[in-house]
Amino acid sequence: MEYLIGTVTVVWLVLLAAPWRSWSTKERLEPDHVKGTLDHSDVTVIIPARNEAAGIGRTLLALADQGANLTIILVDDQSRDETARIARGTLVDGLKIIEGKPVPPAWTGKLWALEQGLCTVTTDLALLLDADIELGRGMVGALKNKLNAGRVDLVSVMAWLRMDSFWEKLLAPAFIYFFKLLYPFSIGNDPRSRLGVAAGGCVLVRTDALRKAGAFLSIRSSIIDDCALASRVKACGGHTWIGLSHSVRSHRPYPRLADFWQMVERTAFTQLRYSVWLLLGTTLVMSGIYIVPWVSLFLGSTVAKGFGLIAISGMMVSYVPTLLYYRRSILWAPTLPVIGALYVLMTWSSAIRYWRHRATEWKGRAIRPETGEGNR
Repeated sequence: MEYLIGTVTVVWLVLLAAPWRSWSTKERLEPDHVKGTLDHSDVTVIIPARNEAAGIGRTLLALADQGANLTIILVDDQSRDETARIARGTLVDGLKIIEGKPVPPAWTGKLWALEQGLCTVTTDLALLLDADIELGRGMVGALKNKLNAGRVDLVSVMAWLRMDSFWEKLLAPAFIYFFKLLYPFSIGNDPRSRLGVAAGGCVLVRTDALRKAGAFLSIRSSIIDDCALASRVKACGGHTWIGLSHSVRSHRPYPRLADFWQMVERTAFTQLRYSVWLLLGTTLVMSGIYIVPWVSLFLGSTVAKGFGLIAISGMMVSYVPTLLYYRRSILWAPTLPVIGALYVLMTWSSAIRYWRHRATEWKGRAIRPETGEGNR
């Protein structure tokens, strides 16, 4: 026990001391105070929308508040609800609605919708925006400023997830925390690194860089399409940047554990490249670093208890910046082992579904990892 808990303690200390600081929230982007009306004639927003009647109005009205001359392409991805009608009813200037065509084989539905929207883009910049993302005033201007000041080709922002229900408060901050551990923002933002990191809900990209990278055809079957796109842009000589923001918010609800479970289950095993060995390794690592320290407090020797306290302190210290950024109490920090266990179970659920050749459902469409989304 002493050797095991000692190793775990070293892992936490290394994680905290590592120069890329994956636990921090230093990569941020907020709009400046907006004076007057901004001109966005160089930006086209592409919104893939499938059965988004509940929230599409909020998304479009927030875009209407961004400035003048913004072109908005909404691709109605064969919705079975009133998405298109509600979108038209907002009377937002510059809005064009495209009726999406059936999804071809080997394409995911979202990427096929984006591809159809891209065919109509003539501006220098394209803003890829999920239908549930609500931008704070001035955010499009902030994205453009970051793109130009940072001399990058792609800027993306991790959306603030809804945190209203108990399960959202418990799991949403940790979702971003774990994502940053897997894909450290500072490494992804380093032009010398090959790691592509992006958040697909809000991506501003230079249109020529997007087309140079093969646009969406090159990643047409990718389920984790945001990081795949960033990797393609980098592979073609471009630079990318990702950060957090209080002004990019998702209003999609995940009120029940089952809702969050399904969301994570769609991509969890894909992130492990469908590898049994990576799944087993992830399970061992997560169990070791999040659960072993607590076990050592009750079953270990005095030395093991001491190491356990150090490891637990490191664990909670690493989570506190995320909690504070999302305005959560630091009293949620001790729940991290429980959260970690839930995410491991979600990952195993994702793997079992894959092994059984069972597709997950999203907006009434089957998602099959081997080939992308089905055409239902």
